[in-house]
Amino acid sequence: MKLYLYNTMTRRKEEFAPLFPDYVGLYTCGPTVYNHAHIGNLRTYIFEDVLKRVLRFNGYTVRHVMNITDVGHLTGDRDMGEDKLERGAQREGRSAWEIAEMYTRAFQEDMDRLNLLPPDIWCRATDTIPEQIALIRTLEEKGYTYATGDGIYFDTSRFENYTKLSHQNLEALQEGARVERNPEKRNPTDFALWKFSPRDEKRQMEWPSPWGVGFPGWHIECSAMSMKFLGDHLDIHCGGTDHIDVHHTNEIAQSEAATGKPFFRFWMHGAFLNIAGGKKMAKSAGNFLTIQYSLVDRGIDPLAYRYAAFQTHYRNPMEYSDEATQAAQNGLLHLKNQVRHIMDACSPGDAAAMPAAADESRGRFLEALNDDLNMPRAMAVVQDVLKSEMTPAWKLETVLAFDQVLGFDLDRVGAAASLPADIQEKVTARETARREKNWALSDELRDELQALGYVVQDGKDGMKVFRQ
Repeated sequence: MKLYLYNTMTRRKEEFAPLFPDYVGLYTCGPTVYNHAHIGNLRTYIFEDVLKRVLRFNGYTVRHVMNITDVGHLTGDRDMGEDKLERGAQREGRSAWEIAEMYTRAFQEDMDRLNLLPPDIWCRATDTIPEQIALIRTLEEKGYTYATGDGIYFDTSRFENYTKLSHQNLEALQEGARVERNPEKRNPTDFALWKFSPRDEKRQMEWPSPWGVGFPGWHIECSAMSMKFLGDHLDIHCGGTDHIDVHHTNEIAQSEAATGKPFFRFWMHGAFLNIAGGKKMAKSAGNFLTIQYSLVDRGIDPLAYRYAAFQTHYRNPMEYSDEATQAAQNGLLHLKNQVRHIMDACSPGDAAAMPAAADESRGRFLEALNDDLNMPRAMAVVQDVLKSEMTPAWKLETVLAFDQVLGFDLDRVGAAASLPADIQEKVTARETARREKNWALSDELRDELQALGYVVQDGKDGMKVFRQ
């Protein structure tokens, strides 16, 4: 079955085929590690995880590279303001290197919580300074650079069709660039390849270069890393929609100017997560929520956020609210309970030859995935299977196959494991409260168990407690 993906470059769905048979080179823009990732950022990483899983589900081998931006991303996102790592260090009284390490670990923990597959290659900007300098030297030799008082800049007027990814009117883009005005720039859209360290200040992160002591600009790292680790396997590049107009546009310009070849063939972008009032969640706006605060501290399974993300197509804005998150938690628990019930109902004689219904369901699931990662449709197929007339064994096998993409770890929701002593104590206390019709205490203990990550089921056969 053919795989169709929406390509931001062409603004349409296109049939995907890799440059080399059965092998996909995938680059996803990683975090700037000066603070926690917020759940809006993480929505993009969920979409990218689904993409990777869908590619594998279609039989491709995927080489996935993700960068860690630990230097060079300025607070203005273009070329003005402080380095975000330096600012983070001042905020927390640590070194920039400590901040980078701490928030890299925090991001990786968030990935684990959301069951995001790790990349094959993690690459830090600070580990590829020589490659970035070499790429800037190539651009310099080809006449694309010039020097100002604060750095080495890329001359966007030398690159034909600079806005081919954003499809913006160049004059409108230049007007936006004037918000951070540098009078030495030849064109408002020109961007820094290398920034000089202030003469009167010793930066924590700085390196010698042919142009002077300083640090790389934000955009050059992704070009250098993707070409180093993917070579000619430049199939798909992903990020959030906020990267289109500046970061990815500049990546394309500097990469194609240096090599004379097309950069990535497919550009895919996830839409924003909005909070009440339709405002984009952003650290700069001070309205960002972390997994810990918005989910874990409220007793919500982080995978409920993954479940919530699947209710909206990745290219459509997603609305965040406490109510929606709780609804997603309930939906995920219901799904796990459905799977648990069919596990309990399976019998040894169930697994005959695959029925036509299972084959047809797998076809519909793949068709939804291959229609530009249509997860709302794919989730509907999951429910169709669980409500079908198939035997429990075939329902289970089919849904567990789907979970290769869903990533809910549905194979782990089987019979209850032995409970830790402190949990068993609460369970016993709740059983006593229910016998004594002390409903307030019963509800309080149920909430405590759920906050600790346990599912509580009350039924005609009594109470059952499972680890989520």
